[in-house]
This record gives sequence, structure tokens and C-alpha cells, in this order.
Amino acid sequence: MIRLTDRNETIVALATPPGVGAISVIRLSGNDAFRIADTFFVSKKKSLKISNCKSHTIHFGTVNDRDILIDEVLVSVFRSPHSFTGEDSVEISCHGSVFIQQQIIQLILKNGGRLAQPGEFTLRAFLNGKFDLSQAEAVADLIASDSAASHQLAMQQMRGGFSGEIKLLRQQLIHFASLLELELDFAEEDVEFANRDQLKQLISELQSHISQLISSFELGNVIKHGIPVVIAGKPNVGKSTLLNALLNEERAIVSEFAGTTRDTIEEEITLDGIKFRFIDTAGIRETTDAIEKIGVSRTMEKIQQSPVILYLFDVDDSDAKDVRKDMDELRNNIEDERFIVIPVANKTDLQRHDDLKKKYAGLNEIVFISAKEKTNIHQLIQILLSKINKGGLSQGSVIISNARHLEALTKTQEALHTVEEGMQSNRTTDLLANDIKYALHYLGEITGDITTDDLLENIFSRFCIGK
Repeated sequence: MIRLTDRNETIVALATPPGVGAISVIRLSGNDAFRIADTFFVSKKKSLKISNCKSHTIHFGTVNDRDILIDEVLVSVFRSPHSFTGEDSVEISCHGSVFIQQQIIQLILKNGGRLAQPGEFTLRAFLNGKFDLSQAEAVADLIASDSAASHQLAMQQMRGGFSGEIKLLRQQLIHFASLLELELDFAEEDVEFANRDQLKQLISELQSHISQLISSFELGNVIKHGIPVVIAGKPNVGKSTLLNALLNEERAIVSEFAGTTRDTIEEEITLDGIKFRFIDTAGIRETTDAIEKIGVSRTMEKIQQSPVILYLFDVDDSDAKDVRKDMDELRNNIEDERFIVIPVANKTDLQRHDDLKKKYAGLNEIVFISAKEKTNIHQLIQILLSKINKGGLSQGSVIISNARHLEALTKTQEALHTVEEGMQSNRTTDLLANDIKYALHYLGEITGDITTDDLLENIFSRFCIGK
């Protein structure tokens, strides 16, 4: 557990992934960082001491444990406040041997350092005012980003796009809150400093803005975690073949026998910067086979959890009426009305396109493919991409992807709604001011203007050690 009272201690951690590599970076931060480095670092310039070096300089030398040479290293110096943490910091670039890493870390511990807790470097950066809480959380998102879109979103938030919006909203509300407090100081004189019509207008604008941010969470969550897409249909219609075609590799077992897939198979792929999780499922049918029954049950569970379903069918065995009936049954089993079902006609390579269009007239957005021949797979991918509204991301709009931020914004909206109701019912100034304080509190929780030790521990304990 990170203790905020430990801020005067000098911390150390491996900043690069554990294990063997070409180089490793060991990060040291705190009041004694330079003194500790001087106990074991010997510069090629014999008289040079890290304590006397300028900030943002790099020095070549050796790490020595008394008379034992440990490694040749580069030491980077960052003086407070011009470092990631805002403290005096040293980064030691050594060879990537696990033995060397541990020897250097043990030297640091022996000379007064202690091992950092997960996220402690970033916590110190936050506490030292290098960035606010939402930007700190974006650091973790940036490290975890695995697609162009998630990287772009994390960079936008880390650079203050979201926190800037929140601070502006909060500042506007603070202005009126201070006027209401002023009214309370002059309560006996019955004066009104906070124009109620202007306050109503401000609350209305804030509600609209916050609603847009809340609405953006759906896209932000998709960008951050990927969008699950279930490939569903009856047995032996080519679901596993389609998964292989989408991935462009032989991931799923393909067989001419129905019921080959008994469990779900999930694979991720990035398309146009968005991560998709394609899920191959067991064929949907009535069966007496106990294992296949479990597979069908798991198929229905995945369908319930996925916003997009590719309903695959064999053109030789299904007509438009059959497909429409099957898709309606799927919709009846899904609680979320926002989900999308895309009809995908498979095994079309032996039939004329005009005949197929006529046979399935009335089925919206139907895609004709041959999973085996990989025909029209690109068209299917384009339809999937069209379902993801990336407009906000491409236009630089603020998008939220953090569930904690969503909760705080929702509570802010509820508090502002209470303020609106209070003005409509002519609630007294002291009660009105109190309701606004609730809204300010929830907005402040996002950026860290309002924090508790428990909140900080919960957020930063999810970070990797070394960050």
C-alpha cells in the first residue's frame, strides 16, 4: 500500500520490463537520489559527482560495489522540479542481465533507497503538481494502449484535453458559488449577487456539455478495450472459416462435420486503428449432446455481452424468411436494444450475385461472402468499421474512457439537476449553495482537486511498478 507519509523517502524500481534484454533502466527518485548514486557510480571523469551535475545531462561510467565492478552504465540526471516526478531523479541505463539489475538495485537499497510501490512515481508526479489526476490515469492508459485509436485517446487525455474541459466547467460553477456565499454574508440586507436567470442558463449549458461527455464513454470504452463481435449461426455454416479469414490465419479448426466448435474461441485484431475481439461460437441448434449443449449456452452468453453480431448463414440452406426469423429470435433474447445484427450470407462463390440479391431482397446491410475463398471479407470489415463512430476522435473532441470519470460526471449531472429543481421551487440561498458544492465536489474528484487517500491508493495501485 502506498503511504503518502513516505514522500520523503527515495524510491527505486526497474523502469523497463523484467527479464533479460539488451538494456535495462533503473529509476531512482527522491531527496537522496544524487547522494545514493554517488556511493556506487564512478565516472570516467574521475572527479565528477552526480550531486554536482546539471539537470538533463548523461554521464558514462561504472557501477562498483566497493572493489567489485558490476557494469558499465549511463546515468541520466534530472533535477527538481524538472523531472517526471518533480523530484531529484536518476535513471541508470545498464546491460539487461537480471543479475546486474538486482545488484544495482541492492546497492541502492543498501545506501538508503527503498523499493517503489506500483504507481508510486506517477503518484509523486501528481502530488508535486506535474499533472492532475485524470492526466495521471492517462499515463496508465498510454502504457496499456495497443491500437492507434487507444494511443491517440490516451495521449489526448494525458496532454490535458479532458481535464482542461473539467476545470473550465468547475471554474464557471465556482464563480456562481462564490456569489451565493456572498449573498449569505449579506443575508440581512436581502441583496442578490448571483443573477438567477444567468445561473439557470449556466446550469443548462453545463448539463448539455456533461451529457455529451457521458455519451462519449461508449466510444471511449470501445477504443480502450476493443469491441467484441460474435460470429453466430447454425452449425456448419462456416463460422470458424470466417474467423480464420478475418484473422488471415488458421486459428480455428475447420471440419465438414456439424458441431465441431464446442466452445468459444476469441482472437483480437486491429482494424483501422480500432481493436476488435472476434468470437467464434458453437452452432445454435437443439441438441441432446451434453457437451454441445454447454457450447450453445456459452454462445448465448457471448451474444448477450456483445454489441455486434455477425449472423452467418449458408445460402444453400436458408432463404430470406428463415434468416429474418433467426435474427428476430436473437433480438428477442437480447436485453440491450442498441446491439447490431449484420446478416452475412456465406458460400456464395457458386451462385450468381444478381440471383442472391433477388433471393435476399429486404435484408438490410446483408453482406455476401465466401469465407473459404475470402471473397468480400474486406467489404464485411468496412461495414463493421462503419458501425463505430470515430468522428469525435478524428475531430479531436474530448472523449472519456475511464469508468471513474463516468461515475463522477453522472453524479455531477444529478447534483446539477437538484440545483435546477431548487431554483424552480425557490429554495433558499444556503440550500442552493450546498447543492452546487456537491457538483463542484464530483467535478473536483476527476482532476484531483478533491481527493482521499483511499481514492489515490485505489487508482495508483493498478499501475505497474516503475511507473
